[in-house]
Amino acid sequence: MFDALADRLDEAWKKLRGQDKISESNVKEALREVRRALLEADVNLQVIKDFIAEVEKNAIGAEVISGVRPDQQFIEIVYQELLEVMGDANVPLADAENKPTVVLMAGLQGAGKTTATAKLALHLRKEDRNCLLVATDVYRPAAIDQLKSLGKQINIPVFDLGTEASPVDIARQGLAQAKAEGIDTVIIDTAGRLQIDDSLMDELAEIKSTVNPDDVLLVVDSMTGQEAANVTQAFNDRIGVTGAILTKMDGDTRGGAALSVRKISGQPIKFIGVGEKVEALQPFYPDRMASRILGMGDVLTLVEKAREEIDIEEASKLSEKILEAKFDFNDFLKQTRLLKNMGSLGGVMKLIPGMGKMLNDDQLQKGEKELKRVEAMIGSMTMAERKDPDLLMTTPSRRRRIAQGSGFKEKDVMELVGKFKQMRGMMQQMGQGNMGFPGMGGGGFPGMGGMGGPFGGGGGGQQQGPGWRGYQGGGGPPQQKKQKKKAKKKKGFGSL
Repeated sequence: MFDALADRLDEAWKKLRGQDKISESNVKEALREVRRALLEADVNLQVIKDFIAEVEKNAIGAEVISGVRPDQQFIEIVYQELLEVMGDANVPLADAENKPTVVLMAGLQGAGKTTATAKLALHLRKEDRNCLLVATDVYRPAAIDQLKSLGKQINIPVFDLGTEASPVDIARQGLAQAKAEGIDTVIIDTAGRLQIDDSLMDELAEIKSTVNPDDVLLVVDSMTGQEAANVTQAFNDRIGVTGAILTKMDGDTRGGAALSVRKISGQPIKFIGVGEKVEALQPFYPDRMASRILGMGDVLTLVEKAREEIDIEEASKLSEKILEAKFDFNDFLKQTRLLKNMGSLGGVMKLIPGMGKMLNDDQLQKGEKELKRVEAMIGSMTMAERKDPDLLMTTPSRRRRIAQGSGFKEKDVMELVGKFKQMRGMMQQMGQGNMGFPGMGGGGFPGMGGMGGPFGGGGGGQQQGPGWRGYQGGGGPPQQKKQKKKAKKKKGFGSL
């Protein structure tokens, strides 16, 4: 997501690096790169024109703050304008005083509306709101069955009257049932069309007037680029929407939709879909998205993902094991599965400031592959071997059995055990405050070697202070650089 845009914008910053001040000439050169970046991201043309004009107005003549390079200050100006385009804050879903809160879902066919309906219900349940899903799409084959299947998967009830009933009647009776049962929130899934047409809009308008929703959310496929803004505008003009959900933001989207929808339609993006799983829905925070676009990561989202998955008691036990050097293969397996629950390795790494620039797609794919290899070898171990890696160091027959069971060679198993023992010792030193992050001294998790940063051999940039002002490329402070030089003499956790 936004990788191409972030790379293009990085070219713009380079135009200002080495300059002693921000001037009209160097700003215009940088803005040409910004304009190209936005065009390639399929941002609406009017949005691009307004965006460039505002950045230029704010940049030219700006005094460079002491201790801040011109390119860093220019990045901050672009960041502030991104917030202006996408909105300066998250707009939460309505929570009506007179229950139930009614949410009407709308959108074109294929945008992921039915799945987004279930995702939204699951998200609201995490906020202690109970939901009822209402299936009014009587036209698309198996649409009702799809919603019922998703409802069963997340244990949320679905109201339907089959495919012969009127969508308006289904919505009315579904709302009545929710009131009778004391349901907190009703989410109504409506029919989509391959294109905007009068019959679709008339039906939506009738359903809206019948149930009087507190929120009308338009589900938009982010892959459609600037066309997403036009779709939002069309729906807003005909039925009046209060917000949008952008789906498929984890795919090869160029970012144009996220930068166009609010500016053109005037309606905020409230949620984004970041994966196929039902859990993959996130509230939209413009400031976090702007940080991702500028390649600065998104620590707050990373912390929220971790908070949802991490068991505090388990984390405390793991901390004790690390301090006592009792961290075993079972613990490592738990950590890799925890990482998977948080999303793809690439997705998680790019939330860490600076990591998106340090790791390319090939390295991330290699990391994913190596973790699978490690998991396969651990899966072929007995429980005794997982708890005591020393058994594998002293017994060749055990290594041969694991190698045959996992489909790898005996030397691969031996290498894994050696690296794991080295990592465990290093983690103990970290827990006792005797060294820096893994990777700053030449080591890292098995399967993550060669990737740099916290998980492999080799350091990277650092980020200081709020946002990007203190961003420095290349290797961190002098003490860390010395550690790196020493690390070159040692054998790190290279690829398995």
